[in-house]
Amino acid sequence: MYLHNALRAALVVMFLTASLSTVVHAAPAVKTPPLKKMDPALAKEWLKLWEANILGDSKNRYCNKETGEEIGWLVSPFTEGFYYGYEATGDTKWVDMLIDWTDSWVKRGIKEPDGYIGWPKDDGASTQVVPGLYTDNILGEAMGLRPAVQMADTILKTPALKAKYGEKARGYIALSERTFEKWDKRGCWREVKVGGVWVVPTFGIDKATNKWTDGYAQRGKDGFTLPANKHNFLALWLLSMYDATKKPIYKERAEKWFLQMKSRMRSVDGGKRLEWNYWDPAGPWDYKPDGSTKHWVGVHPNGGYYLADTNGIVAAYEYGLVFTKQDIDKLIATNRDFMWNQEVKSAKFQSIGGGPPDDRWKDSPGTLWSALTPYDAKLRAVFEANHKPDSWGGLSTTPWYVSRMK
Repeated sequence: MYLHNALRAALVVMFLTASLSTVVHAAPAVKTPPLKKMDPALAKEWLKLWEANILGDSKNRYCNKETGEEIGWLVSPFTEGFYYGYEATGDTKWVDMLIDWTDSWVKRGIKEPDGYIGWPKDDGASTQVVPGLYTDNILGEAMGLRPAVQMADTILKTPALKAKYGEKARGYIALSERTFEKWDKRGCWREVKVGGVWVVPTFGIDKATNKWTDGYAQRGKDGFTLPANKHNFLALWLLSMYDATKKPIYKERAEKWFLQMKSRMRSVDGGKRLEWNYWDPAGPWDYKPDGSTKHWVGVHPNGGYYLADTNGIVAAYEYGLVFTKQDIDKLIATNRDFMWNQEVKSAKFQSIGGGPPDDRWKDSPGTLWSALTPYDAKLRAVFEANHKPDSWGGLSTTPWYVSRMK
């Protein structure tokens, strides 16, 4: 189990410390500032490098073998890349590749004891707080389904695509809705004093009997609240579901998480910047019998987790949910004025909390928060000077940025 957890941690760091794409697909409720178009020659160069990289790396076919949370960390970077590749180029080969990869992992799902489809694996809860269970994973499924839902939404709103791919698109949306229903009925959503949270359940599947383990009886009561970064990935999935279906529940659930997210954030340095913890307890299920929390509380020394959080926060703002322009300005001040070393071509970022870097993440105590680039010229300049379009992080971020800035 130690090796398994160490491998998973390495995958999370690899994914999070790369430049992640932002989320907005539908017309945002809040207008973003006028954007200066990306230099066409640079965009062309980036896309050329990106295409060679994603086509070469896609030969790994993670979609043929990954389950659980790794659907998110290893499959979704490619499917997001294919989705944004279509957005950036209009070439339907990226639609075909997204469908190929999505169908490959989806078809490997199995029927679980409550009749829903899942993609379970050993130690699938993906947290040492809930170890050892053979179970599926809400985060992996949400991250895997989001690009499929985004592509489905585009297909159904584009007549030429709808004629060819419409049935496939409706199938992806239906699967995503059933997956939401699955986790909701398993008692994994909790209303709290401010908003709501998702929890990891403390039950799995008994392989010998194909029935639930004993923890199933405590569903809705026991569990472990997901950390903020995972909540923000889930919220992005829910916003894509709202775009595709217009059903209020998906937007409402995302909003309730964003209310909780904002309640955890604190102003520091006389209100100039923002800071928040990696994880906070949200209910009695997050405490041990002796009253201590099940997880440590504080600022995480791996800056990638905060990159994921800001993607969610910026999306919330652009959908007109919870966060204000003042919040965005404070995030910019945090990332640009406090974390950044003020060097464009050799940019480095310290931790959101300052202080010396942790040796475990000495190369990523902080990162550029790419979702803020449409809102600040300096951060955009830093991004364009340092982004590697043919990197792991560039799989999705490169076509996202080109499509947004073209």
